[in-house]
Amino acid sequence: MEAVLFDMDGLLVDSEKIWFQVETEVMERLGGEWGTAHQENMVGGSMSAAVAYMLQVSGGSAATEEVETWMLEGMISRLAGGVEMMSGAAELLAGVHREGLATALVTSSARSIAEACLQSIGRHHFDHVVTGDDVARSKPDPEPYLTAARLLGVDPARCVALEDSPNGVTSATSAGCRVVAVPSVLPIPGAPGRLVVGSLREIDVEVLRSLSAGAL
Repeated sequence: MEAVLFDMDGLLVDSEKIWFQVETEVMERLGGEWGTAHQENMVGGSMSAAVAYMLQVSGGSAATEEVETWMLEGMISRLAGGVEMMSGAAELLAGVHREGLATALVTSSARSIAEACLQSIGRHHFDHVVTGDDVARSKPDPEPYLTAARLLGVDPARCVALEDSPNGVTSATSAGCRVVAVPSVLPIPGAPGRLVVGSLREIDVEVLRSLSAGAL
């Protein structure tokens, strides 16, 4: 194992509930309603896919760019006060940092949202940050993780990615990474090269090394 790649929303920071609040408000502006079943259709996806889905469900006539602005403004205003980190996230980041492993944050969120979250997470934990603004094809396409591996100068097969959504797991697996899945909104089944856990508290660097070596 040469590198550890981290998803952000729902994996490192407890932001899915914030997304739900913003999505609900935006849908009200579009004249529609929002529920948990709708959120499940979007978890781990890109902003453009989310907005397209919301416009389709609501039947709203607002421009795509306008809805994206509403989403970004709603998220950034809430994140300005800080965001709660997921259980075990700070300890795992510290452990990976102590080992001197290469790291990247790989998120489908816009860079402005990632930067707002990094105020809470700590930018120093990551050698590179790959956001939805940096790729042509977002998760579940492998491009985000392939981009992170390229920036770090490592083989994806020597990377372990940590994800909370099926879209993210598909992206990392397709890129050739071993994967730790910590399901948040949607369940994720076990599979070869994949370790499914209930919390980041169950993970440390030795577990990541074992997964990378094929011992798990």
